[in-house]
Amino acid sequence: MLKDRLQEVELVVPDWGQVVRQTVGRLVLGGALLLGSAVAGGIVGLALSFRDLPDVRVLKVYAPSETSYIYDINGELIARLHGDVNREVVPLERISPHLKRAVLAIEDSYFLQHKGIDPVGIARALLVNLQSKETREGGSTLTQQLVKNLFLTNEISLSRKLAEAVLALRVEQVFDKNQILEMYLNQVYWGENTNGAETAAQHYFGKSAAELTLAESAMLAGIIQAPSVYNPFANFKVAKQRQAIVLKRMREINWITEEEYQQAKNEPIKLGKGISFEASRVPYVTQAVAAELEEQFGLDAVLKGGLRVKTTIDLKLQRLAEKVAQEGHESLMYQGVGAGQLALVAVDSSNGFVKALVGGVGPFQKNQFNRAVQARRQMGSSFKPFVYYSAFATGNWSPDSIINDSPISFPDGDGYYSPQNYDNTFAGPMTIRQAVAVSRNIPAILLGEYVGIKRVIEDCRKMGITSPLPPVISLPLGAADITPIEAAGAYAMFANGGYKVRPTLIAQVTDSKGNVILDNTKPPKEVTLDPYAVAMVNDVLQAVVTSGTGTAAQLPDGRPVAGKTGTTSDFRDAWFVGYVPQMSVAIWIGNDDYSPMAYGTTGGVHVAPIWRRFMEQAMAGQPIKNFPDPSTIK
Repeated sequence: MLKDRLQEVELVVPDWGQVVRQTVGRLVLGGALLLGSAVAGGIVGLALSFRDLPDVRVLKVYAPSETSYIYDINGELIARLHGDVNREVVPLERISPHLKRAVLAIEDSYFLQHKGIDPVGIARALLVNLQSKETREGGSTLTQQLVKNLFLTNEISLSRKLAEAVLALRVEQVFDKNQILEMYLNQVYWGENTNGAETAAQHYFGKSAAELTLAESAMLAGIIQAPSVYNPFANFKVAKQRQAIVLKRMREINWITEEEYQQAKNEPIKLGKGISFEASRVPYVTQAVAAELEEQFGLDAVLKGGLRVKTTIDLKLQRLAEKVAQEGHESLMYQGVGAGQLALVAVDSSNGFVKALVGGVGPFQKNQFNRAVQARRQMGSSFKPFVYYSAFATGNWSPDSIINDSPISFPDGDGYYSPQNYDNTFAGPMTIRQAVAVSRNIPAILLGEYVGIKRVIEDCRKMGITSPLPPVISLPLGAADITPIEAAGAYAMFANGGYKVRPTLIAQVTDSKGNVILDNTKPPKEVTLDPYAVAMVNDVLQAVVTSGTGTAAQLPDGRPVAGKTGTTSDFRDAWFVGYVPQMSVAIWIGNDDYSPMAYGTTGGVHVAPIWRRFMEQAMAGQPIKNFPDPSTIK
């Protein structure tokens, strides 16, 4: 029973007849009561004429718009996502009894007695309005307020008021008082884009609705009548005056004792920080998560569905990534590199979980372009491992195979395409391991032609790269625009020995009732790449770090590291994509307007050190592992 849930407080309703008699006399009250009863009776009689009104039984399955909550992998809140309505629906037992009593006292103290409309309330409102010669009270019950908010408009007309009354009567026939109060407290608007008691409590007091004190409850209940006027953030003095009115009303009808009244009236109020317009703690991450959720469930579900989203992000690693990215960018600026932006993506190679994501440096509010997931940029030589994988997978090439780094030309339209190496020299015959380590271009072009560009593209698709890949001779040199998250995900499949992974920022999603609707925590183990070809890629990419262009990425603990530098010939993009067995990390630097960086900028000199600084701390305390033995991949 509602009475029980209100902490067994006797809901004593004052003798309004005595109150009114003291002001306007018995005859006026009697006439007003008769008039109120007549009006109420008339409304009941009119009920049959409102056959086209909504069926209130739909409220049995009604799901109001709810805010979605985004958490990191450890359950720490990252952000709230909502549209025009910011609400968290909670059951009645999770709302403080103080708030229930305060709301009923000031909004509808006859709630337990009436059946949806209150003739005494109508009479009382009529008397007040006649005396003041203006509309000061409406006589609406809490049930009428509920149906107006759910089914009707704010139009001021007799027909709307009659419809409201009819619907209120119908609601009281279908639902008990507990259900009606629960719907009301979850539906009502409390100002500042907050709907429902739980969100309002979190917003104004930084605590759940269940934890509200009597003083806080009275202040919150007082807001309902005019949220913009009684907003304690905007005008605390007025809010306190309104709180006093609510407490006085509760005392008049004996819903609180004199001691409780005095204590609540004098209790200091500590306001919260406000959550309705709270920015995400990690805006680039939240943006990427929202995009992934929208693709999976649609925009309405994201902004109104009350989703509970456990992301793959580890906030500790995320903060580290942001710190390293900012410091790395500052260092680049100090060196005069001319790189306006930087992006970083760290992917768990065992399951594709994105552990950290930096979409850019500088204030998010000034530039919300998420380079980690949206910026397709040329990879330069960091694309070459995909070509070498395709060559190794044919079974005809190995890291020790000899390939000739010599001048070569290919027909290209009316002329010829003659690729060059970075230093405009040719080294002659060398092993593939050597060619990869020092990033020679001609061997990659030759192997691309040998296996066929179509085969290279097919293998890239197996690795999860979805960006357009032009079937051109220069593709092995990175003549394709790829996002950092794609690069990190593809290299993660080298790190794990060839198992399929697809980068994701979402570990699990439940609905507002706790039902799991998406679960990525146990991805199927599917071998997509040739494990032996992957092992050979790992071999040659380790040589890049031990003795090639990526020596700046070596980790001090002797941990095996593989990776590839990448620099475009016009210095517009520079990369280092590297990995240890547990994690793959891609870092890109460049400018949003595609303007070139300083001459001589390279992934090995300028990006690999940033990668190392991140990985030194990210892998601290983690076991040192070797890359997978292909014979163990099944």
